[in-house]
Amino acid sequence: MNKIAIYPGTFDPITLGHVDIAARASELFDRVVLAVAANAGESAAFSREERVELARLALAEYRNVEVRPFDTLVTDLAHRLGARFLIRGLRAVSDFDYEFQMAAMNRCLLPELETLFLMPAERFNYLSSSVVREIAGLGGDVGDFVPAAVLQALQRRLSAAARPPGKLRRSGGE
Repeated sequence: MNKIAIYPGTFDPITLGHVDIAARASELFDRVVLAVAANAGESAAFSREERVELARLALAEYRNVEVRPFDTLVTDLAHRLGARFLIRGLRAVSDFDYEFQMAAMNRCLLPELETLFLMPAERFNYLSSSVVREIAGLGGDVGDFVPAAVLQALQRRLSAAARPPGKLRRSGGE
């Protein structure tokens, strides 16, 4: 029997903490599906397609980890994929209340779905996508917090946003 787990989230952007959780899950399950949610909110740094691509680049070395977008209830995705496990990362006690409520609701919707909480390595306990977006947006260095592809994408995005729009010039020296 294949043990399939889903690791859902917005991953905007995927961080080294997310990679750490996915790597840990890849050792526990035959197949891990990192499911990138459709809505990342108003302050999204990247489109869903970009987030999927960045996650694929970040997780390329893990052969049993698949990245895919989803826009349904996670329980519907789990049912469709035959997944019996849902992975959630816990950084701090403050995460637990929300995650506990979500796990209980998911169990009501799909009783055979077990939620497992994994903690990232200690050096990532404080790390979140929103903190990365805020630091990067204010010009801080996030190179120790995100995969190389994400760092490059953030740098491109921020430099494009900082560049003033070009003026149209007419040919002929006017």
